[in-house]
Amino acid sequence: MDRRSLLAGLGSLPALALAGPRSFASTTTVDVKKGGVVTMIAANEPPALLSFVNSSSLVFSGRTTEGLLEFGHDMKPQPLLATDWEVSPDGLTYSFKLREGVKWHDGEDFTSADVAFSIGVLKKFHPRGRTTFAQVRAIETPDRLTVILKLEKPTPYLLTAMSSAESPIVPKHRYGDADPLTHPNNIAPIGTGPFVFKEWVRGSHAIWERNPNYWNRSLPHIDRLVGRFILDPAARTIAFETGDVDIGYRTPVPYRDIERLKKNPKISFEEKGYAYDPPNIIILEANLENEYLKNLKVRQAIAHCINREAICKIVFFGNAVPSAAPVVPYHKEFHNGQPSPYPFDVNAASKLLDDAGYARGAGGMRFTLTLDYTGEDQRVLGEFLRASLSRAGIGVELRGQDMGTLVKRVYSERGYALHLASISNLFDPQVGVQRLYWSKNLIKGVPFSNGTAYSNPEVDTLLEDTAVSLDKQERIAKWKKIQEIVMRDVPNFPIAMPLWLTISRVRISDHTTNAEGFEGSMARVQVIA
Repeated sequence: MDRRSLLAGLGSLPALALAGPRSFASTTTVDVKKGGVVTMIAANEPPALLSFVNSSSLVFSGRTTEGLLEFGHDMKPQPLLATDWEVSPDGLTYSFKLREGVKWHDGEDFTSADVAFSIGVLKKFHPRGRTTFAQVRAIETPDRLTVILKLEKPTPYLLTAMSSAESPIVPKHRYGDADPLTHPNNIAPIGTGPFVFKEWVRGSHAIWERNPNYWNRSLPHIDRLVGRFILDPAARTIAFETGDVDIGYRTPVPYRDIERLKKNPKISFEEKGYAYDPPNIIILEANLENEYLKNLKVRQAIAHCINREAICKIVFFGNAVPSAAPVVPYHKEFHNGQPSPYPFDVNAASKLLDDAGYARGAGGMRFTLTLDYTGEDQRVLGEFLRASLSRAGIGVELRGQDMGTLVKRVYSERGYALHLASISNLFDPQVGVQRLYWSKNLIKGVPFSNGTAYSNPEVDTLLEDTAVSLDKQERIAKWKKIQEIVMRDVPNFPIAMPLWLTISRVRISDHTTNAEGFEGSMARVQVIA
């Protein structure tokens, strides 16, 4: 299969529209304006600035590191660090020709050895890379600008995983034999991208400056990017109104403030830029090693306490779609739209808990669980869930923290009972969702892997079958079966898919030029006023 055939065979993803009046940002300008500073906003401060082994760093990673490919709004692959590629007819050999003359930010040459090293680490440590590259049995580098991947079995979504955010290529000479999970390059990254990391002041900001030696001599257009960490949601809204920040993605302000901002002529909204990484599914995750949550009846009771429709209306102000399934409604073909086998029914929840032997004690509570969260939207959702669960006699103690603390508590220390997570499905459920339920993906210390410790041999088999099938209809049918099983087993509780917007000041243009949107390089962004 040659590159042209590949391009023709890839479909595009549908767009989601946000209800109500909208103001759209211009995403392409004719005359290029050079120079200026753009200030980005982040609702959480990530534990690292590189998504190499930590997917929570997607907000910033693409500024410094690049993938082999990038993807247009139609999800067709385009050259980046790879200038050409070919897939064998049996889907078992992927050949990439690399761009010549690319330099790392420290002046070293970019070569095929860097690609081989990066894919090897992604396969071992990345929460989704373990699935994406599971079938890669050999990585050949016949010369400094050629990489050949040999697969045991086909991986239908592998090419689409080669983006900057999902599979960043990092410098082998920088990492050496050190632990990639804790390497300093994750904190102060060196890459091949259009911006060079300058500084990270914890609790305040990070800065990237224009790469004067970028391989694309016409880019980037601006001189500097500043990323500000503003954890207070009300302060983020005010920062947009005062002009202290220029842009943020994934609806960076409280949903209650959207209509207010739409009335501001200096602020614009963009719905594009989420085809590669669609809106997340909000999930309440359960630690199945917890003394209460390992009991299926307790988890069924919790499921009966979740009123998804009310949550979408009250918590997200109507800007969310309810979903009891982990594959988001955005992926229409793969999404299982069946209702939860445990509909909202507090009386049914109480009976299950009675049957499980958990009698009500003083104050009507049977036992108490800690619910960990991060961010204002999750706090509000946590309060809503606490009120619902208390009606069935389950006490909830809310515990807020920053993202780094939550990641450590859940995935390293395993010191949690319930926690709220915003989980990306990405471009294929195999990449975004399998990691949550595959028993082989329970890896201590790896964020956003199988944090519940769920294990079901039937689900494992279905996941492994769909991962190598080239029959799309077979994959769709099996993915719907997977969702049916996990909705029954309830190792976690999918709740809703909030709709996403990129918000910017109108003086900022060309920030959303492909399917990766804000998670891309931002090389083409301009300050036009």
